[in-house]
Amino acid sequence: MSDGSAAAGTVVHVPLGERAYDIHIGPGALAQAGEILKPFAPQGRVAVVADRTVADLHLGALEETLGAAGIRAQTILVPSGESSKSMRILEQVLGALLDLRLERSETVIAFGGGVAGDLAGFAAAILRRGVRCVQIPTTLLSQVDSSVGGKTGINAPQGKNLIGAFHQPASVIADVSLLDSLPERELRSGYAEVVKYGLLGDAAFFEWLEANGAALLAGDAAARTEAIAVSCRAKARIVVEDETEAGNRALLNLGHTFGHALEAATGYSERLLHGEGVAIGMALAFETSRRMGLCAGQDAERAAAHLRACDLKTRLADIPGDLPSAEGLIELMAQDKKASGGKLTFILVRAIGQAFKTQEVDLDVVRAVLSDELTAKDAAA
Repeated sequence: MSDGSAAAGTVVHVPLGERAYDIHIGPGALAQAGEILKPFAPQGRVAVVADRTVADLHLGALEETLGAAGIRAQTILVPSGESSKSMRILEQVLGALLDLRLERSETVIAFGGGVAGDLAGFAAAILRRGVRCVQIPTTLLSQVDSSVGGKTGINAPQGKNLIGAFHQPASVIADVSLLDSLPERELRSGYAEVVKYGLLGDAAFFEWLEANGAALLAGDAAARTEAIAVSCRAKARIVVEDETEAGNRALLNLGHTFGHALEAATGYSERLLHGEGVAIGMALAFETSRRMGLCAGQDAERAAAHLRACDLKTRLADIPGDLPSAEGLIELMAQDKKASGGKLTFILVRAIGQAFKTQEVDLDVVRAVLSDELTAKDAAA
């Protein structure tokens, strides 16, 4: 991987012309937030949209570093959990920002995991037709994925992330020390998105994860910093090439067409965390690819084996409670925002590190994969 310098902290640059920004990664990065944010607080204040759980743990530290830089934080708290990505909570956040009379030259800070980042980012995108947003992600999933690239949005009853906008952040601050306070299940859920970068386009990184993933999950700050930096560089490259997902950016959705359908089927609840849905979705994408003769069975098994070794879900049988039929799950996939021309878009694989986008998928194969999984689930019940 790298020469090891990432262990002490690193900066990944996202070169998007006038909208370019830096991702600051490393243990203790939050302490630098005041200095990093000075250029984005012309009136000496910022609005912080924070997850309540994160606020209880870390808001004091953020306020301290901002205060040392002469910046006053005006905080808006939102409930923890996926249910906050709703029109109701969005209206509340927008109302609070308007009450603060936040101007277009000022900045919204998204402080929390992917939910806070998506919600605050979308509010910033549409407030006064767009104000700056700085992302300070506090979960592994948000540090490697949702905080980078400018996708923001909320959920609709019809599906996940169907209402939103592309709105690049002005800066991202990813403090790996904050991951120490994550529940183990949530940390492992985020790890699925790290594995995704290896599986979709970097076989050497996947091999590195096979050797170092256990240390990362156990709390090794150097391994975490390295994995986050590699993931962010990979995402930055793809975003610069295809900012609005017209082409290869869709590769970042490996596992998501299946995963989002499973999240919808479980009501976006604690039954299935986002990263768990992605892990199962990636295993299903590899199995579908295997059955279509696209990739070797040993690659499909190797991908699933690593996910299982990290205590991630890989089977429908791993999801508690009932699920819709195979046909019902396919109908949920049809709501996916990546569908085009009435056809489902899938990210499939030719090998580990070789993902590709296609709409030429035999749905009978997908139906058979899901039916077999549901049969195994029933047998295990």
